[in-house]
Amino acid sequence: MANGRKILLVEGTDDEHVLKHICGNRDIPELDEVEKYGSVEKLIESIEVRLPLLIEEGDIVGVVIDADTEISDRWKSIRNRIISVGYQNVPDQPALDGTILDPPAGTYLPRLGVWVMPNNQTSGILEDFLRFLVPKPNILFDHVRDSVKTIPEGERRFKPLDEPKAIIHTWLAWQKEPGRPFGTAISACFLDPNVPEVDVLVAWLKRLFFPNSQSS
Repeated sequence: MANGRKILLVEGTDDEHVLKHICGNRDIPELDEVEKYGSVEKLIESIEVRLPLLIEEGDIVGVVIDADTEISDRWKSIRNRIISVGYQNVPDQPALDGTILDPPAGTYLPRLGVWVMPNNQTSGILEDFLRFLVPKPNILFDHVRDSVKTIPEGERRFKPLDEPKAIIHTWLAWQKEPGRPFGTAISACFLDPNVPEVDVLVAWLKRLFFPNSQSS
Protein backbone atom coordinates (compact mmCIF):
# COMPACT_ATOMS: atom_id res chain seq x y z
CA MET A 1 0.00 0.00 0.00
CA ALA A 2 1.39 3.39 -0.97
CA ASN A 3 1.82 6.08 1.66
CA GLY A 4 -1.37 8.04 1.07
CA ARG A 5 -3.10 10.46 3.39
CA LYS A 6 -4.82 9.36 6.59
CA ILE A 7 -7.98 11.42 7.10
CA LEU A 8 -10.65 11.22 9.80
CA LEU A 9 -14.10 12.75 9.23
CA VAL A 10 -16.10 13.65 12.35
CA GLU A 11 -19.19 15.59 13.29
CA GLY A 12 -17.75 18.30 15.52
CA THR A 13 -15.07 19.69 17.80
CA ASP A 14 -15.89 17.39 20.73
CA ASP A 15 -15.44 14.31 18.52
CA GLU A 16 -12.16 15.70 17.20
CA HIS A 17 -10.71 16.35 20.66
CA VAL A 18 -11.85 13.03 22.15
CA LEU A 19 -10.32 11.05 19.30
CA LYS A 20 -7.09 13.05 19.30
CA HIS A 21 -6.63 12.54 23.05
CA ILE A 22 -7.44 8.84 22.83
CA CYS A 23 -4.91 8.47 20.03
CA GLY A 24 -2.33 10.39 22.06
CA ASN A 25 -2.93 8.33 25.19
CA ARG A 26 -2.91 5.04 23.29
CA ASP A 27 0.17 5.71 21.15
CA ILE A 28 -1.59 5.89 17.79
CA PRO A 29 0.52 7.92 15.32
CA GLU A 30 -0.83 11.32 14.33
CA LEU A 31 -3.20 11.39 11.37
CA ASP A 32 -2.75 13.79 8.47
CA GLU A 33 -6.13 15.48 8.84
CA VAL A 34 -9.19 15.53 11.06
CA GLU A 35 -12.09 17.20 9.29
CA LYS A 36 -15.18 18.28 11.23
CA TYR A 37 -18.50 19.09 9.57
CA GLY A 38 -20.60 20.70 12.28
CA SER A 39 -23.53 18.29 12.09
CA VAL A 40 -24.36 14.68 11.36
CA GLU A 41 -26.36 15.72 8.29
CA LYS A 42 -23.43 17.58 6.74
CA LEU A 43 -21.08 14.68 7.47
CA ILE A 44 -23.38 12.17 5.76
CA GLU A 45 -23.86 14.48 2.79
CA SER A 46 -20.10 14.92 2.46
CA ILE A 47 -19.48 11.21 1.81
CA GLU A 48 -20.59 11.34 -1.83
CA VAL A 49 -18.52 14.48 -2.46
CA ARG A 50 -15.41 13.96 -0.34
CA LEU A 51 -14.46 10.35 -1.06
CA PRO A 52 -14.19 10.64 -4.88
CA LEU A 53 -11.84 13.63 -4.44
CA LEU A 54 -9.22 11.47 -2.72
CA ILE A 55 -7.31 10.13 -5.70
CA GLU A 56 -3.86 9.51 -4.25
CA GLU A 57 -3.00 5.83 -4.10
CA GLY A 58 -3.10 4.60 -0.53
CA ASP A 59 -5.47 7.25 0.84
CA ILE A 60 -7.41 6.09 3.90
CA VAL A 61 -10.55 7.70 5.33
CA GLY A 62 -12.24 7.02 8.64
CA VAL A 63 -15.74 8.24 9.46
CA VAL A 64 -16.90 8.54 13.08
CA ILE A 65 -20.58 9.37 13.42
CA ASP A 66 -23.31 9.20 16.07
CA ALA A 67 -26.05 6.60 15.81
CA ASP A 68 -28.49 9.01 17.52
CA THR A 69 -31.98 7.61 18.12
CA GLU A 70 -31.90 4.56 15.84
CA ILE A 71 -28.69 2.90 14.74
CA SER A 72 -30.34 0.89 11.94
CA ASP A 73 -31.66 4.06 10.30
CA ARG A 74 -28.30 5.80 10.68
CA TRP A 75 -26.45 2.86 9.13
CA LYS A 76 -28.92 2.66 6.25
CA SER A 77 -28.31 6.32 5.37
CA ILE A 78 -24.52 5.89 5.52
CA ARG A 79 -24.62 2.59 3.62
CA ASN A 80 -26.67 4.09 0.79
CA ARG A 81 -24.13 6.90 0.35
CA ILE A 82 -21.19 4.51 0.41
CA ILE A 83 -22.77 2.25 -2.20
CA SER A 84 -23.63 5.23 -4.42
CA VAL A 85 -19.93 6.19 -4.50
CA GLY A 86 -18.97 2.73 -5.75
CA TYR A 87 -18.07 0.55 -2.76
CA GLN A 88 -19.10 -3.09 -2.91
CA ASN A 89 -20.00 -5.73 -0.33
CA VAL A 90 -21.11 -3.11 2.17
CA PRO A 91 -22.61 -5.03 5.13
CA ASP A 92 -26.27 -4.71 6.05
CA GLN A 93 -25.24 -3.82 9.61
CA PRO A 94 -22.11 -2.12 10.97
CA ALA A 95 -19.40 -4.53 12.09
CA LEU A 96 -19.29 -4.76 15.88
CA ASP A 97 -15.56 -4.01 15.89
CA GLY A 98 -15.84 -1.20 13.33
CA THR A 99 -16.49 -1.47 9.59
CA ILE A 100 -13.58 -1.38 7.13
CA LEU A 101 -13.98 -1.48 3.33
CA ASP A 102 -11.20 -1.82 0.79
CA PRO A 103 -11.55 0.24 -2.41
CA PRO A 104 -13.06 -1.56 -5.39
CA ALA A 105 -10.52 -2.70 -7.98
CA GLY A 106 -9.85 -0.19 -10.73
CA THR A 107 -10.99 2.83 -8.73
CA TYR A 108 -9.21 5.64 -6.95
CA LEU A 109 -11.51 5.42 -3.95
CA PRO A 110 -9.79 5.32 -0.55
CA ARG A 111 -9.75 2.51 1.97
CA LEU A 112 -12.75 3.40 4.14
CA GLY A 113 -13.68 2.79 7.75
CA VAL A 114 -16.88 3.67 9.62
CA TRP A 115 -17.39 3.72 13.38
CA VAL A 116 -20.92 4.40 14.64
CA MET A 117 -20.95 5.87 18.15
CA PRO A 118 -21.20 4.67 20.76
CA ASN A 119 -20.24 1.06 19.93
CA ASN A 120 -21.60 0.02 16.50
CA GLN A 121 -24.36 -1.87 18.31
CA THR A 122 -26.68 0.51 20.15
CA SER A 123 -28.31 3.85 19.51
CA GLY A 124 -26.67 6.84 21.13
CA ILE A 125 -24.09 9.59 20.78
CA LEU A 126 -20.50 10.45 21.65
CA GLU A 127 -21.44 11.10 25.27
CA ASP A 128 -22.83 7.57 25.58
CA PHE A 129 -19.37 6.35 24.56
CA LEU A 130 -17.75 8.64 27.14
CA ARG A 131 -19.84 7.05 29.87
CA PHE A 132 -17.84 3.87 29.28
CA LEU A 133 -14.75 5.88 30.28
CA VAL A 134 -16.05 6.88 33.71
CA PRO A 135 -14.00 4.93 36.30
CA LYS A 136 -15.94 2.11 38.02
CA PRO A 137 -17.30 1.50 40.59
CA ASN A 138 -18.28 5.12 41.07
CA ILE A 139 -20.70 6.33 43.73
CA LEU A 140 -20.33 9.95 42.60
CA PHE A 141 -21.22 9.13 38.99
CA ASP A 142 -24.24 7.14 40.17
CA HIS A 143 -25.35 10.26 42.04
CA VAL A 144 -24.80 12.40 38.94
CA ARG A 145 -26.86 10.05 36.81
CA ASP A 146 -29.67 9.83 39.36
CA SER A 147 -29.70 13.60 39.83
CA VAL A 148 -30.11 14.24 36.11
CA LYS A 149 -32.74 11.54 35.70
CA THR A 150 -34.84 12.89 38.59
CA ILE A 151 -35.05 16.49 37.37
CA PRO A 152 -38.75 17.45 37.65
CA GLU A 153 -40.41 17.15 34.26
CA GLY A 154 -41.37 20.81 34.11
CA GLU A 155 -37.79 21.88 34.83
CA ARG A 156 -36.06 19.63 32.30
CA ARG A 157 -34.71 21.97 29.62
CA PHE A 158 -33.03 19.43 27.31
CA LYS A 159 -34.33 16.85 24.85
CA PRO A 160 -34.28 13.13 25.78
CA LEU A 161 -31.50 12.52 23.21
CA ASP A 162 -29.33 15.05 25.05
CA GLU A 163 -29.60 13.39 28.47
CA PRO A 164 -26.17 11.67 28.06
CA LYS A 165 -24.67 15.14 27.42
CA ALA A 166 -26.24 16.47 30.62
CA ILE A 167 -24.88 13.50 32.60
CA ILE A 168 -21.30 13.71 31.30
CA HIS A 169 -21.09 17.50 31.60
CA THR A 170 -22.43 17.30 35.17
CA TRP A 171 -19.87 14.60 35.98
CA LEU A 172 -17.06 16.81 34.69
CA ALA A 173 -18.47 19.82 36.55
CA TRP A 174 -18.10 17.91 39.83
CA GLN A 175 -14.42 17.06 39.42
CA LYS A 176 -11.39 18.57 41.15
CA GLU A 177 -10.99 20.89 38.15
CA PRO A 178 -14.62 21.50 37.16
CA GLY A 179 -15.71 21.81 33.57
CA ARG A 180 -12.73 20.43 31.70
CA PRO A 181 -13.41 19.77 27.98
CA PHE A 182 -13.74 16.12 27.00
CA GLY A 183 -10.27 15.81 25.53
CA THR A 184 -8.34 17.24 28.46
CA ALA A 185 -10.63 15.34 30.86
CA ILE A 186 -9.14 12.18 29.33
CA SER A 187 -5.60 13.45 29.90
CA ALA A 188 -6.55 14.37 33.51
CA CYS A 189 -7.88 10.81 34.06
CA PHE A 190 -11.39 12.05 34.87
CA LEU A 191 -12.23 9.77 31.92
CA ASP A 192 -10.22 6.56 31.53
CA PRO A 193 -8.94 5.82 27.98
CA ASN A 194 -7.89 2.27 28.91
CA VAL A 195 -11.29 0.60 29.28
CA PRO A 196 -12.29 -2.35 27.04
CA GLU A 197 -14.70 -0.22 25.00
CA VAL A 198 -11.82 2.07 24.03
CA ASP A 199 -9.69 -0.98 23.22
CA VAL A 200 -12.17 -1.87 20.45
CA LEU A 201 -12.11 1.66 19.01
CA VAL A 202 -8.31 1.78 19.16
CA ALA A 203 -8.05 -1.60 17.43
CA TRP A 204 -10.32 -0.32 14.63
CA LEU A 205 -8.22 2.83 14.18
CA LYS A 206 -5.03 0.77 13.99
CA ARG A 207 -6.49 -1.77 11.54
CA LEU A 208 -7.84 1.00 9.36
CA PHE A 209 -4.96 3.47 9.26
CA PHE A 210 -1.92 1.34 10.11
CA PRO A 211 -2.69 -2.19 8.86
CA ASN A 212 0.99 -3.08 8.41
CA SER A 213 2.17 -2.00 11.84
CA GLN A 214 -0.48 -3.05 14.34
CA SER A 215 0.40 -3.50 17.95
CA SER A 216 -1.78 -4.28 20.91
